[in-house]
Amino acid sequence: MQDSKKIKTALVSVFHKDGLDELLAELHAQGVQFLSTGGTQTFIESLGYPCQKVEDVTTYPSILGGRVKTLHPKVFGGILGRRELESDRQQMAQYEIPEIDLVIVDLYPFEQTVASGADSAAIIEKIDIGGISLIRAGAKNFNDVVIVPSKAEYGALLDIVKKQGAETTLEQRKWFAAQAFGVSSHYDTAIHAWFTK
Repeated sequence: MQDSKKIKTALVSVFHKDGLDELLAELHAQGVQFLSTGGTQTFIESLGYPCQKVEDVTTYPSILGGRVKTLHPKVFGGILGRRELESDRQQMAQYEIPEIDLVIVDLYPFEQTVASGADSAAIIEKIDIGGISLIRAGAKNFNDVVIVPSKAEYGALLDIVKKQGAETTLEQRKWFAAQAFGVSSHYDTAIHAWFTK
């Protein structure tokens, strides 16, 4: 396959776990290693798959009541590192930054929380920071990384993995990146609308 890249390590950080089990099963069968946080890590392990804690990579715990979990150079360096650039590869080696080839995210349900009539404090806690940053980083580096920005795209990746194994073409990665910026744009538009109403 032209511009084909193998998925070796996946960072999984999702709010909605439904529909994820079949995708994880297929990725695990293809030898993909999982990296995760909190509830998602517990979910992955409950399915019987090994999963490395993000905090074992970053050496930082989840802090500030879970507000800061993935926001760390070892995570974002692993996503944004350009595999074809010798200088990036050297720095990744120097700082022991693992390559992350797949990012699966499902954002906090901001719009549903607003619609539920929740108070301002609850709504503000549903403004996703780490997730949106992971989406943008993965989409920016689509040359090397697959970004699955919401549960709506679980099926698309599952189809690819079933057909061609844990490998994607540049065209496929670019399609996921386009979906990702659509998700982030919609999310920020909803937050903007709430703040300005």
